[in-house]
Amino acid sequence: MSPLTEPGRQTVGLVAAVSAALALTACGPGGDDGASSADREAKYRRVIEEPHPRPADVIELAGAPTGVVRAGDGSLLLTYDVGNVEDDEGPAAAAWRIIGPDGATVAQHAEHTDAEATPAAYRGVTGGFVRVPPGEGAEGAYALDVRGKRQKVVITGTPLRTRPGDVLLAELEPTLIYRTATRTVAPPAGVPEDAVRFAVDERGTVWSLDQSLTEEPDHVLWQRDGRTLGSTAVPEPYAGGVLVARGGTAAVSLTRGESVSGLLVTTDSGEHWRTVLGGGVAWRDLKRGPESLVLEVLADGRLLVGEEGGRYWIADDHTNRAFHQLKTPTPFTSLTVHGKTLYGIADAMTATYSLVQGEGLWMSRDGGRDWRRRE
Repeated sequence: MSPLTEPGRQTVGLVAAVSAALALTACGPGGDDGASSADREAKYRRVIEEPHPRPADVIELAGAPTGVVRAGDGSLLLTYDVGNVEDDEGPAAAAWRIIGPDGATVAQHAEHTDAEATPAAYRGVTGGFVRVPPGEGAEGAYALDVRGKRQKVVITGTPLRTRPGDVLLAELEPTLIYRTATRTVAPPAGVPEDAVRFAVDERGTVWSLDQSLTEEPDHVLWQRDGRTLGSTAVPEPYAGGVLVARGGTAAVSLTRGESVSGLLVTTDSGEHWRTVLGGGVAWRDLKRGPESLVLEVLADGRLLVGEEGGRYWIADDHTNRAFHQLKTPTPFTSLTVHGKTLYGIADAMTATYSLVQGEGLWMSRDGGRDWRRRE
């Protein structure tokens, strides 16, 4: 059984994880001889040219997934992309692999694509996964069950009132939800025309950030079953940014100019809100701007905040009043949350033939104290 998914298995400590990473990446920079590097580059070029590449080849050459999502039963879907190293145009290859709750590979698929194509993205749902539409409409959405069998979805332009279990599939252009029970993709009903950010929690509550063109401050609104439950203003002089919601906790990042300055947070479904401008987070160290911000909420209500390729902080408890910095075994290019589990991806920032130190998928079940790398 894989240590990534085996229930009850004790995770290893950070030092041991780092040692494992170094051992596993001996074929990366500093560990390759000239012949192996040349062989890898030749295989890389051959695979992206193949009309029907093998999934194992694409996954081997990618080295690390570009994304990870989890289904209701604990199955994982990992996506992989192999692009053109020398140019942002030309042939490429993409793959996905489904890992069962026992850690075994259940299904995998690969296809020839183009370096300019939008990378495939999925959402985890009860019973499987849903493809996020790659364009500005709902076309291209489909479902995969946990065995990897592709299933059609019903696409409708008729807005649906959200229910418990609905999943936000696409946030903008257009905003779409997915209803697992009927495999239906549709826009949510009753959302504000000026809303620019959305979140849907497990209760079916739609949270939105309303940015009107007037001089009024931004507002966070929350609605359920077509009724507006409440709203709160974003404190001046800030504008609202990324919005997340789960289990009674909701948060929106506060931006000023090109900088992220803090959070507006509720932990009681909008009854009370609190502005967090410190809390142990070094906001000034978020150098890459609002577009690179990572903001997630764990199943226990704790918030995770940071930026892609940089530093991350996690709340000490569900009150989200104080945060501490995560110690990671290697720099992560991305970090996401499913339930209470953290999934970090270590990869090169741009396409490369070689692997970087510690490249791959890492997991922590205990809030970042211990990490385990998937073999």
